[in-house]
Amino acid sequence: MDERVTVSLPVELVAEARRAVETGAAASVSSYIADAVDVKAKRRRALAELERVFGGPLPADALAAARQALRGGPSRPA
Repeated sequence: MDERVTVSLPVELVAEARRAVETGAAASVSSYIADAVDVKAKRRRALAELERVFGGPLPADALAAARQALRGGPSRPA
């Protein structure tokens, strides 16, 4: 079930979503935004689960090392 909402976005993000639709990377601007929100929510839940398992916030160096390993490149600060 979908719910219609109105949001304000920076012009650059709207342009990016429209480009995704134009190039076939997304079915619609709505689906592009929904996918982005879903990715962010999954990341937040995964981090919360890690914090639960490890008994608190993860050290910045551990997060940086995990990011580097997952991306196969240099780490970024948290």
